[in-house]
Amino acid sequence: MLTNTLLIELGTEELPPKLLKTLATTFYKQIKSQIDDCGLVYDDIKWYATPRRLAIKINALVEKQEDKEVEKRGPAINVAFDSHGNASKAALGWAKSNGITIEQADRLITDKGEWLLHKAIQPGQTVHELIPQIVSSAIAKLPIPKPMRWGSERTQFIRPVHTLTMLYGDQIIKGEILGVSSSNLTQGHRFHHEGAIVLTNANTYEQELKDAYVQVDYQLRQSLIVSEIEKAAEKINGVALIDDDLLEEVTSLVEWPVVLIGSFDKNFLQVPAEPLIYSMKDHQKYFPVNDKQGNLLNQFIFVTNIESKDPQQVISGNEKVIRPRLADAEFFYKTDKKQTLESRLSSLESVLFQKELGTLKAKSERIALMSEYVAEKLNENKKQAYRAGLLSKTDLMSEMVLEFPQVQGTMGKYYAENDNEDIEVAQALEDQYRPRFAGDALPKANIGCAVAIADKVDTLVGIFGINQPPKGDKDPFALRRAAIGIIRIIIEKQLDLDIADLVSKSIESYGNKISNKETKQQVLDFVLARYKAHYQEQDIAIDVIQAVLENAPSAPLDFEKRIKAVSHFKTLAAAEALAAANKRVGNILAKFNGELYLAFDRNLIEDVAEIELADVFDSLNEKVTPLMGVKDYQAALTTLADIKQPIDKFFDNVMVMADDEKIKINRLTLLNQIRNSFLAIADISVLQN
Repeated sequence: MLTNTLLIELGTEELPPKLLKTLATTFYKQIKSQIDDCGLVYDDIKWYATPRRLAIKINALVEKQEDKEVEKRGPAINVAFDSHGNASKAALGWAKSNGITIEQADRLITDKGEWLLHKAIQPGQTVHELIPQIVSSAIAKLPIPKPMRWGSERTQFIRPVHTLTMLYGDQIIKGEILGVSSSNLTQGHRFHHEGAIVLTNANTYEQELKDAYVQVDYQLRQSLIVSEIEKAAEKINGVALIDDDLLEEVTSLVEWPVVLIGSFDKNFLQVPAEPLIYSMKDHQKYFPVNDKQGNLLNQFIFVTNIESKDPQQVISGNEKVIRPRLADAEFFYKTDKKQTLESRLSSLESVLFQKELGTLKAKSERIALMSEYVAEKLNENKKQAYRAGLLSKTDLMSEMVLEFPQVQGTMGKYYAENDNEDIEVAQALEDQYRPRFAGDALPKANIGCAVAIADKVDTLVGIFGINQPPKGDKDPFALRRAAIGIIRIIIEKQLDLDIADLVSKSIESYGNKISNKETKQQVLDFVLARYKAHYQEQDIAIDVIQAVLENAPSAPLDFEKRIKAVSHFKTLAAAEALAAANKRVGNILAKFNGELYLAFDRNLIEDVAEIELADVFDSLNEKVTPLMGVKDYQAALTTLADIKQPIDKFFDNVMVMADDEKIKINRLTLLNQIRNSFLAIADISVLQN
């Protein structure tokens, strides 16, 4: 069957750069899914995107679908014919709708009855017939937050649409989408190419656009930008700070990237690097450059969409633009240093943390008390922890942080150092927000851990305390991130802390502001639910996580030990049989309505297998008890695994639900004791093969 290359391109005004890649990949997925559903065979499919276009190219796409046989079932035979064999109206109507006579109909015979049947050949549709609807449907499913209208048109899209290109080889596929008729025309570079491009063939798409100063391949354009930035950085003996989000945004802003180097006055380097970096990245979309030792240089790299004949003019223009931005940062820094962090405490009274929970001043005081409490638990300096907690939010009132919210905490550290605060206190002010995101660094020292945990617990307890937990994907106070942050800090820093204890202390600090009586349990349940995501990222099996969750340990380190123990247990030869045995025992006990004995009574033993199981369990229990005392769960579970053979023998030879009530209860008591030995660590009955 004939194959050719299909090109689909939507030419627009400049698309939102932060949304471009999402639009392009969604468009690709929608087109691919529909092409696959139609049964159109092809070699490969690729997406393209620039600020002014979304495009898809499919290589070696077949010209039409395969013809297929379809079966159209008619009425049941007892409905299709009367007792004299005459066709009913229903049967005649069905035959007519299929373009046949009753005599031409086949029969479908199954064990459920017999029906009229028509087997027809459905011709496959061509690419020319299918593509317009596929493209229209794909566009309708794009994630567009705010569609707009333009001119007198009533059609809506994220930006005005100028061209619609649908080419199959050199043939134009006719159609109209978003009020634009398809053609073989597209747009070149806004400044470097005049007039429309007349595409001669879908196969030459990339080259024809490249000739018009458009690097249409998004991934190639991005890799070119990275390569040129790295070369530019090497020229000035530096290392470019290439942020993934910024790189994606810049790639989405240009069609013909040209990388240049600019500079600024060295005096600005007296300002901490972080606000300078954010000013360059966020405001100007520049890539800052460090020297080989990690110190910020007074040079920056930027990507322009113009290949200028006089690049120095472009560089000078960008240098003029960045100067007032950096001057603002310098002014904020010098102004802020005139006032100590401690003197800013009173100003926190004017800022609400949450209207029902009070001000940032009140929150800071609670954090200070909780930080002191955590530090005491960790045998750290309580005075430093309290001080760090008290000052934790003061930098939010500085000019610098008001201008650059991303440097909160970091500027707190610099200002604390300027105020001659203890170095541990200064570092804790920066560490309080860590980890900010998945994979982010943790607080450097335990004082910082104490403040970070205190802040996160305070927020969790407060918001749950007024009955405003996250709902769906709405989490305005980032409680999920806070919970995972607490788990990570405690586990990775090996801190002997119990979240139940911390929550209780936090509830106490809120006094009468907490109205939800279920706050403690709801916070603990919420934190427990976060373990699943935490451990799945580490490729821990979901059944292992669930086995430990059944016990709901409130100390993260304890949870970690149990996870490791169950993961190891699952690798043992006895694991599958013991998981099944535990599940069986659980099911038996669930159906038993009476009361078990306080202890297994050896005087009621009747069977040798019963004696053997009891003896082995007693022997293992003597070994397990001290192991549980030191929370060596892995050794305890490994030891308990030796009960496999006697428990298998017990189930093979002993009738648990004996007719004699005393013997039955005694056997259930033994099985319950064995099951509880496992349950003390995890519910292994949920483990899968």
